[in-house]
Amino acid sequence: MSSSNIKRVKASEIELKEKVVAINRVTKVVKGGRRFSFAAIVVVGDGKGVVGYGLGKANEVTDAITKAIDDAKKNLIKVPVFKGTVPHEMKGKFGGGNVLVKPAAHGTGIIAGGAMRAVFDSAGIKDVLAKSQGSSNPHNVVKATFDALLKMRDPFAVATQRGVSLEKVFNG
Repeated sequence: MSSSNIKRVKASEIELKEKVVAINRVTKVVKGGRRFSFAAIVVVGDGKGVVGYGLGKANEVTDAITKAIDDAKKNLIKVPVFKGTVPHEMKGKFGGGNVLVKPAAHGTGIIAGGAMRAVFDSAGIKDVLAKSQGSSNPHNVVKATFDALLKMRDPFAVATQRGVSLEKVFNG
């Protein structure tokens, strides 16, 4: 994935809502017993095509979530949303996580697993069919979903690039 393909957005310009995807308790065994810390993965989005994810680690759950939100606001991207769904089918991969994302008809809803559902809801995608085909690890599933969304091409850009109308792009 080339860095020129990524569409970055500034967090200060938009109103974001946060969704905690997963909180993981991690244990470190020390001389005096066990020391617990927490890792949180959070997805933030404005519901209009801007979405980001972040990971935060701390000794308290609230601190981990706060760090994750700050991290997510630094990693915002713009994804193409066409008529409330994704413009075309795409596969995403990260580590052991493989996801398949397909456009759906109006009224279908978000047909996706827990970690992917948070990403689509935050991005403002209302109708989508998605399947997690690899690892169920929320970290890998979220990152694979972002990989698929980053590979998506905006239908308006495709139409202008080909020099044809938008109807011709979809009807062939």
